[in-house]
Amino acid sequence: MQDLNKFIIDNFGIDKKVLDFCLEKEELIKDRFAEIDRITEYNQLKVLRAMQKNNLSDVHFSATTGYGYNDLGRDTLEKIYADIFNTEDALVRPQLISGTHALTVALAGNLRPGDEILSPVGVPYDTLQGVIGIRKEKGSLAEYDITYRQVDLKDDFSFDYDGIKKAINEKTKLVTIQRSKGYEWRPSFTVEQIQELISFIKSIKSDVICMVDNCYGEFVQTIEPSDVGADLIVGSLIKNPGGGLAPIGGYIAGKTEYVENAAYRLTAPGLGKEVGATLGITTSLIQGLFMAPQVVAGSLKGAIFASKIFEDLGYNVMPNPVEKRSDIVQCIQLDSAENVIAFCQGIQKGAPVDSYVTPEPWDMPGYDCQVIMAAGAFVQGSSIELSADAPIKPPYNVFMQGGLSWHHAKIGVITGLQTMYEKGLIKI
Repeated sequence: MQDLNKFIIDNFGIDKKVLDFCLEKEELIKDRFAEIDRITEYNQLKVLRAMQKNNLSDVHFSATTGYGYNDLGRDTLEKIYADIFNTEDALVRPQLISGTHALTVALAGNLRPGDEILSPVGVPYDTLQGVIGIRKEKGSLAEYDITYRQVDLKDDFSFDYDGIKKAINEKTKLVTIQRSKGYEWRPSFTVEQIQELISFIKSIKSDVICMVDNCYGEFVQTIEPSDVGADLIVGSLIKNPGGGLAPIGGYIAGKTEYVENAAYRLTAPGLGKEVGATLGITTSLIQGLFMAPQVVAGSLKGAIFASKIFEDLGYNVMPNPVEKRSDIVQCIQLDSAENVIAFCQGIQKGAPVDSYVTPEPWDMPGYDCQVIMAAGAFVQGSSIELSADAPIKPPYNVFMQGGLSWHHAKIGVITGLQTMYEKGLIKI
């Protein structure tokens, strides 16, 4: 058998000193990998059982066109999602083009003029700010007289329960809880923390809709927010639940009334879930879902690997290598634009697609500063595939996520470190 380390050095241009340093860190985190594997097995069996329960058959892989009436595969996939997430109903559609789009549909479908949205976890992700109207954009919810209120986290990143209680009022119709950190320097919330928050909110106003932005969080734990009181959970299929095989799509799962409201907004009043052709991609959506627990496990291992490497190099990381994880995102505070750009360029070098491309910061729509994004993905924008992105502004946090397998995530992190080493930005 050919020597693996020699193969890496010879074929990926990795300095032996860099490789030895990384392999030393890998040995120190193996106990975390065993824990991830236990969670993965549970989630894999949960997905398998949902498919068996709904009598999944190859007849469900047939394509529909036009209106998409009586699409058996689409309807069965939505039942599978509802069973996996323990909800009354689910909307799983290729017509939902992103997580932001799915969240927009869920919000617009369940809010009316005069209603108010409350975020009890601080400012939401950049692209959702335009949807709500925090940042002025055409067609925002603010233009339809839907108002917004926000309660920031405390300095220790805990929930400000006193502030939340004061913010809830007669207009509060929906509470949006972002599970993942987005571009904020804060921990992502565990399902247990979300349960505590929802319980508190419901004790104040029982009929408020609690919606969780579940992006990046699916299958990281053995339970989901919908298991602990969330009325709606929303996510993207080109993140965790698509398993790297879904070419497009999003999901909205939860109580029947709220899912139906979202469906009427996605299609048209009176049509709802009854229409929407799948155009032959149902197999990819279903098979991707089946693979998702394994793919998420690889992403998590890569994130922990990166966390250990950069923490030991003296950088601030969130979460650290031993903390409980609630999503696949690893944040590293790299202290300078040069470090961020070099790391992202190194991640790109480790990609299967466009490895020869050199990413540079650019003025990306929906963001208030230049952003650099590294992703050599089979599906454009798929962040369950290895990627790294960062706003180019202090304190220069880079957000790494994804990896269709642990071994790919591993070499990607190593090439990221190697690029920084070559540029003289780190010492090993």
